[in-house]
Amino acid sequence: MSQVSIQSAFNEVGLKNSVSQSIEHVKKLYLSDSIPWVIGYSGGKDSTATLQLVWYALQELVKEGKADKKVHVISTDTLVENPVVSSWVNKSLEKMKAAAEEQNLPIVPHKLVPEVKNRFWYNLIGKGYPAPRAKFRWCTDRLKISPSNSFIQNLADKNGEAILVLGTRKAESSARAASMDRFESSETNTRKALGLTENGSLDRVWVYTPIGHWTNDDVWIYLNSIKNPWDFPNHDLMGMYQGATEGGECPLVVDKSTQSCGDSRFGCYVCTMVSEDKSMNAMIANDDEKEWMMPLVMLRNEIEVNDASHDKKLEKLRRDKGNRDFRRMNGTLTVHVTKHGADLVPGPYVQSFREHMLRKVLEAQVAVQQMAPAEVNDLELISIEELEGIREVWLNDKHEAEDSLPLIYEQVIGKAYPGKRRAHHPIINKSVLDKLKAHCAEQGDEDGLLYQQMRAVLNVSNKYRNQLRRAKLKDELNDVLDKGAFDNLFEAKKFALERERHRRQIELEHIQIKITNSQAESAHSDAVKELQQQQESLEESIAIITKSLKEDGYSSLLIESVENV
Repeated sequence: MSQVSIQSAFNEVGLKNSVSQSIEHVKKLYLSDSIPWVIGYSGGKDSTATLQLVWYALQELVKEGKADKKVHVISTDTLVENPVVSSWVNKSLEKMKAAAEEQNLPIVPHKLVPEVKNRFWYNLIGKGYPAPRAKFRWCTDRLKISPSNSFIQNLADKNGEAILVLGTRKAESSARAASMDRFESSETNTRKALGLTENGSLDRVWVYTPIGHWTNDDVWIYLNSIKNPWDFPNHDLMGMYQGATEGGECPLVVDKSTQSCGDSRFGCYVCTMVSEDKSMNAMIANDDEKEWMMPLVMLRNEIEVNDASHDKKLEKLRRDKGNRDFRRMNGTLTVHVTKHGADLVPGPYVQSFREHMLRKVLEAQVAVQQMAPAEVNDLELISIEELEGIREVWLNDKHEAEDSLPLIYEQVIGKAYPGKRRAHHPIINKSVLDKLKAHCAEQGDEDGLLYQQMRAVLNVSNKYRNQLRRAKLKDELNDVLDKGAFDNLFEAKKFALERERHRRQIELEHIQIKITNSQAESAHSDAVKELQQQQESLEESIAIITKSLKEDGYSSLLIESVENV
């Protein structure tokens, strides 16, 4: 991420006067209306500096008897955060709450978490969503944005408007600077004079960035010079950044080429959007006492598909495809055609891999709890609430009637599963299902697809057994029968590719007819040339599909193409 070269915000009048001016502006804006404030707090340096400015402004307003509207401090815990950072934020919120009450400040901290249906393991282990990647980044909205946006929008709806106070800075990157400049200069920004900008996604929410023009070093100078008002030492924050920096050093910045402390990015320990979790790896490398986090690194490696090494990335992509169903979530087949090959687009993770990942998460949880220091040895990687959500998806949506989740939990944790107890079914139980699976295997069901179909039919039929209204029974049975229409991947792939080839051949014939008709009028017109280009493209894609039809299993051509590396 390229950083923007800007001068220190303290150059003109110095640190003390600059901070005083910022606090005065905060006070002026706070008193200008009755709109409630929301401060986004991550526990990092920028949000800490922002909150400090507002806190000191409110202290002065309390003395003046003018602090009469609430300031909400929200922190979103994705539940897959770096545990060191998560613990830090939780402690900070506790101290913040106590200090605000003691100082009689209208500051209200809130810890937000995603709904169960939006949580990481619910979607990956439960629904089978593949690990997030560039073309399917399903995590950010669900885990981070949705909880905070819901809180802010509800506040705006209740009060008419809301002001969101953020620690974003133009010096973070050229992209950030461009985005902030765009909103500042927007013609529809009616609050520009107050230092506010519009929010790009939330209705009637204004954005205030009191440290928008500060540099990275400005932030650290401020934090190291001004005491934290809720008594949470800023030098410990710097130590956390230092521990997450390769080499464990925070150098003195003497020129623009020197990287200052605090460029580390703390994120989710499961993040697969990057090839390496540098902050967590640095924490472990810089501190032997952080080795208890290694199980989390290993857990991420189970689903990771990125790698700086070309060969290793290909290996991971092949492994990833092997762990996924050839059908999409709704049972349909989708074909992807490029110049490198044609293939089925893999769908969700298969049952065996989802069960494998559940076991790995629980094993990592046990390992961390055994090795971690006292302050985090109760770390829960996956809650019973989320496990129950996963179980419901497996049983009801995926028709995995074995109900394997409680057994996996008991095998790994060594305790009885504390979730809901299900009554024993005379037919749909593990004993009968094992016999059904064995019988299907005897009939040549190597991939278990016939078994999955029969199991789903039993599950759907049982669902409607005692219901008076069975209007949807036929549709649900048709869905599970259609989904199990193929005996194996090769059969499904052959069907889908031949169907796609046939569709393109029909399209090609129509193009050829158009070319013939157009040439009768003008053989060299632009319209004819465009049609001829379409013809060439279709002929090429049909040839690629024909070649890919001969490959057994997923196409190696697509995996090895530069587009996927």
